[in-house]
Amino acid sequence: MDEIAADPTHPRYQSLLLRHRLEEAEKKGMLAGSAMIAHGRGEAYDYLLGEQTIPSALQATKAALAALRGASQPVLSLNGNVVALAGKEMLQLAAVLECPVEINIFYRTPERMEALLSHLEVIKSSEGIDVQILGAEPNAKIPGLEGPRANCTKEGILDSDVIMVPLEDGDRCEALVSMGKTVIVIDLNPLSRSAKMGNITIVDELTRVVQNMLDLLSQPMQGNGGPFYDNEAGLTDALRHISKKFSAPDA
Repeated sequence: MDEIAADPTHPRYQSLLLRHRLEEAEKKGMLAGSAMIAHGRGEAYDYLLGEQTIPSALQATKAALAALRGASQPVLSLNGNVVALAGKEMLQLAAVLECPVEINIFYRTPERMEALLSHLEVIKSSEGIDVQILGAEPNAKIPGLEGPRANCTKEGILDSDVIMVPLEDGDRCEALVSMGKTVIVIDLNPLSRSAKMGNITIVDELTRVVQNMLDLLSQPMQGNGGPFYDNEAGLTDALRHISKKFSAPDA
């Protein structure tokens, strides 16, 4: 799936690889028609960040892990783009955290759900990852939301106390926060409603975040900074980093 006609030494190789994953996922029926648009918007912000994990994003990542580790019922919520870009890594992360993943998509159809669930089950089986995959049979609803996106499972999203929602839309993020959950957002746009609404927002590219989390989890746990994270300060720092990239050099 990750074989692309591009030289790994190409400066845009990682970007091309992620685009290829989305292209392959689209062929399998996993994505909505707007998936590439959403990804391209994120790529634009990643350019502005220098395609790197800035210090405040790493701090947010550590705070997010502390919150997930300290949760009684954590859950990782996956949409189509997340499954396509980092399905295996998200399952690996859930396995280490000993929590379920739940598929929740905006444009929900039986065909898309089947494609996403099948994709994850293949990864789970081939990689030997022991993780509960929820979402196939919703039995609850998120208060304050209308339509298919409100559907969820009681044992997953509804009863969770800490939830990580990569690439989330603002309405659903706001509804989850209103439920009293600690909501961890991964969003390259520090100005988005999701970024502003989340309790802990990681302004970084999804695959970098998940790999950073896996690397950090392989190290001894160092403190618990989750409850004290200043999300507004993190967003301000990301905007400052972007603005500095385009500021004129000192005379």
